[in-house]
Amino acid sequence: MQQLSAQGKKELISIVSVGRLETLQWPKFGDYQAEIGEFYRSGDYTLAWVSKFRSTAKARSVIKRLQAADNEGLLAQDYDSPLWADRLAKLELPDHPASESQLIRFDLALTVCAIRYILDLHLGRINPRPFHAILDIEPDISGPSDFLRKRVVPAEDVAAAFSAVEPPFPSYRRLVQAVQRYMEIAREDDGGQLPASGIRIKPGDRYSGLPRLTRLLILLGDLPPQAASPQELYAGPLVKAVKRFQRRHGLTPDGLLSQQTLKQLNTPLEQRLRQLRLTLERWRWLPHRFSRQPIIVNIPEFRLYAGDTPPQKVVVGVAFDHETPVFSSLLTEVVFRPPWNVPMSIQLGELVQKIEKSSAYLKKNHLDVIDSKGAIVSSGTVSAAVLAQLRAGRLYLRQRSGPKNSLGLVKFLMPNAYSVYIHGTPARRGFMESRRDFSHSCIRVKDPEALAAWVLRDQPDWPLKRIRAAIEGTETVTVKLTEPIPVFIQYGTAEVEENGEVRFFDDIYSRDAAEGAAFEQRARLAVAQ
Repeated sequence: MQQLSAQGKKELISIVSVGRLETLQWPKFGDYQAEIGEFYRSGDYTLAWVSKFRSTAKARSVIKRLQAADNEGLLAQDYDSPLWADRLAKLELPDHPASESQLIRFDLALTVCAIRYILDLHLGRINPRPFHAILDIEPDISGPSDFLRKRVVPAEDVAAAFSAVEPPFPSYRRLVQAVQRYMEIAREDDGGQLPASGIRIKPGDRYSGLPRLTRLLILLGDLPPQAASPQELYAGPLVKAVKRFQRRHGLTPDGLLSQQTLKQLNTPLEQRLRQLRLTLERWRWLPHRFSRQPIIVNIPEFRLYAGDTPPQKVVVGVAFDHETPVFSSLLTEVVFRPPWNVPMSIQLGELVQKIEKSSAYLKKNHLDVIDSKGAIVSSGTVSAAVLAQLRAGRLYLRQRSGPKNSLGLVKFLMPNAYSVYIHGTPARRGFMESRRDFSHSCIRVKDPEALAAWVLRDQPDWPLKRIRAAIEGTETVTVKLTEPIPVFIQYGTAEVEENGEVRFFDDIYSRDAAEGAAFEQRARLAVAQ
């Protein structure tokens, strides 16, 4: 560290108080002004990255990390990547020692960029609240200036120090590796397109795009290089490689080169990189600290993850009509054989009309009409007066518990502003579909019994035998968890399996488009400062 003269301290304090440094690519740093001030105040206004009029080895290590930020799905230009080589060179001129003003501006520039990087790495580059209004995001580091001063400046291993602010999820680390891999293959790819075909190309057919298809599948890792050979027919290892590609991209692995498969094959690798970056960004939005292993639902993947249990298929909300929201909550209760209190939106928008058309609708669907106190008004035919009160929202519908209940036999409660919960379902056919957005926004899980066993695994009075008895019983049973379990409902159109296989999913709610624009917009707005 280097001490400053009285005039140097005054100059440093003045720049910080203005919140603008002209030598930065983005001169304004008002958003971080308080943190920058605290960083230097806590160090008694010494320079952290300079010693004996030269940059320190630690400074060069941090700069190297900032310049490689693209490898983590961030954008290195956010942290002055193009400017550091020149800044370092000017500090190292043997015949022209840097002035104190130059040293101050170098040190301050690195501090600003490092704090920007810490916050982006920990919380994300963009504010998610315009897209997900109640996403629970609270910093769980005492402050970026404190972290920089106490963890990074004295660190022997800069990479290890920065890793402390990264999301603690194994999926996140695998995605980082995928970003680096796709950056490499995007550079290697010639950007060619497979020719469209009016008909599906079947195994054994001729296809003019075989050379491009072979190169692409080798590049993506779906076709082993040793299995490739010049051929005129679409057959053999190529078909097997296409099936693997289809499986990774949420398509039926039938080996047919359909329009849908060709569309995925022709998706630019830069777009795949964008999907990976946006998925990493969304992992950063999630809480980083939690007392118990969380349940994670990835909406575009139609999957639920709970600890080391096998991932489960789920059904989520219908795109654009009843979208499942992104939020975090705590699972607090498990309800066996739950009744279903029909939401008023469904009652008014769907069921009242059906009851009006069929006098047997209530009985056929095990529905009761109830009043505000839960007392049953009718379970059979509905009079005109009762129907009018249902239409006015003064009476309510409740479906009796049992195998035909819309919630299935298990319901998992997690308080949230959207009244969304996880539950079973008697409708099993939906789980056979590759795209599963069929619900009114709640999340239907394929094997609720297995999920209940995992949720209640630490409550010895609820072994699997008792869980099954409650499911097969006749009464509604509510079990409060002794310790709530975090639940993260997230939206990621990319995922990496433990074996390193990279999978991509359709942007079913078109959120990649909106959030991707914000991700890119930040850089454009900042440059215009």
